[in-house]
Amino acid sequence: MPDWLTHSQYLVAFLTGLFGGVHCFGMCGGIVGALTLGTSKEETSSPIIISLGYNIGRISGYILAGAIVGFLGSSLVDLTGIQTAKQVLAIIASLFMIALGLYLAGIWNGIANIESVGSVLWKRIQPLTQRFIPVKSFQQALPLGFLWGWLPCGLVYTALIWTLSAGGAMEGALIMLAFGLGTLPNLLAMGVIAARLSKWVRNPKIRLIAGMLVVLMGVLTLLRIF
Repeated sequence: MPDWLTHSQYLVAFLTGLFGGVHCFGMCGGIVGALTLGTSKEETSSPIIISLGYNIGRISGYILAGAIVGFLGSSLVDLTGIQTAKQVLAIIASLFMIALGLYLAGIWNGIANIESVGSVLWKRIQPLTQRFIPVKSFQQALPLGFLWGWLPCGLVYTALIWTLSAGGAMEGALIMLAFGLGTLPNLLAMGVIAARLSKWVRNPKIRLIAGMLVVLMGVLTLLRIF
């Protein structure tokens, strides 16, 4: 992959997280709101600190997942020693990238259908979150955010599939770091300041432009493969 295309994928991952804000509001809005608005004088940390702890933990979960999937993808290519395997992974990643762009543009919401895939794993993880509720400190918010980062989410899963062809654990982790940082402004806006940012992100014209940029990235990757 050319250097400009390789570096662009991190920007696209960030934009995906940023403009996927509507989905983030639906999936995590209640969680962040409960964490930050439910604080009291008895709690040892401010709402802002608790929100930061939650989001740092959540993004850390994304990074770990990206590293694992990126490693598995590169290992599959190395073990088979077949160039076709790398191409197949790149094609799958590109197609999901296009699907992601269509979702962001508000044209097609098919990626929401893959959320059921992680429901089995989430049933095992969710009971662990009860150990950190109610949240009274940064130390509680951090592991809770890490666990909630594994919540079944079509947007996250699609980004993870993208990391299959990233080239390795480090590349996969960086893609998910960029994606996670993109989601951060929306969730901090919910938890701390207001939903003014969400109003901008929800603008159909802005979402259409962002979505088409992601689609273009996917198409360019496909053209290079063929």
